[in-house]
Amino acid sequence: MSFDNLCKLLSEKHPEKFASWVLGTPQTSATVLKTELSIEPIRADYVTFLQLEGRILHLEFQTKLESTPPLPLRMLDYWVRLYRLYRLPITQVVVLLLPPKDDIEIPTAFTVENTRHEYRVIKMWEENPEPFLQDSALLPLASLTATNQPQNLLEKIVQRVNQVETTQRPEISAYTQILAGLKFKKDLIRKLFREGMMRESVIYQEILEEGEQRGEQRGRQQGRQEGRQEGERSLVLRQLTRKLGELPPGMREQLKTLSLEQLENLGEALLDFNTLLDLEAWLAHN
Repeated sequence: MSFDNLCKLLSEKHPEKFASWVLGTPQTSATVLKTELSIEPIRADYVTFLQLEGRILHLEFQTKLESTPPLPLRMLDYWVRLYRLYRLPITQVVVLLLPPKDDIEIPTAFTVENTRHEYRVIKMWEENPEPFLQDSALLPLASLTATNQPQNLLEKIVQRVNQVETTQRPEISAYTQILAGLKFKKDLIRKLFREGMMRESVIYQEILEEGEQRGEQRGRQQGRQEGRQEGERSLVLRQLTRKLGELPPGMREQLKTLSLEQLENLGEALLDFNTLLDLEAWLAHN
């Protein structure tokens, strides 16, 4: 999934939240409209159309300005097609995820002779991070906001993700890590999310302590090592079950044979898993 398309997915999952953000006023009613417009059908892959009270909101997410046809012409084209269909006022907002290279000018209007059509542009790198940190629907975009201390911001984001309701946390964490990849190195993202959401979690500490207590009967030093290994195995199993569903008995048995180092590596790798086949492939090569 592309970064632009992920933003489209988020805006359609939380239309009121995104409409309230870009318009700056609370929106309590927003309906997602189809993205296929008539008249030589055009597919808006990274576009969200929302019907508000007496208005259409057109959101377009872009990682770069270059496009064919050019962005200003495309915005005019969408406006005409939307107005033809709905005959309502239309607010158009382009959300730029990254600053353009070489500080080129960002167009906010289409202009040819006496024709001029304007639209708004939101530059994510100039947005205040606080509203994004406070709202789980917008949280995946937080890493793209303004900051003089990027790693510090990412650490705050990890802490915030860790506070999200348990049932929503895996999905929000995955979306957040994907978008953070636009600005941060993959290794740093994995490291901070793993440390923040696993090492420092209450669940992890409880599992670790339980394992260490059981292992103390076989020697303090050996018990600590075995306890850490058992704690890591239990944690990885929980993460896999939450992401992939119940594991087959054979896979559960394979997890029991993994060393502490292998379990830690699996804990990082599972962030990229989508199906049981991904886990099966990883186990076959490790």
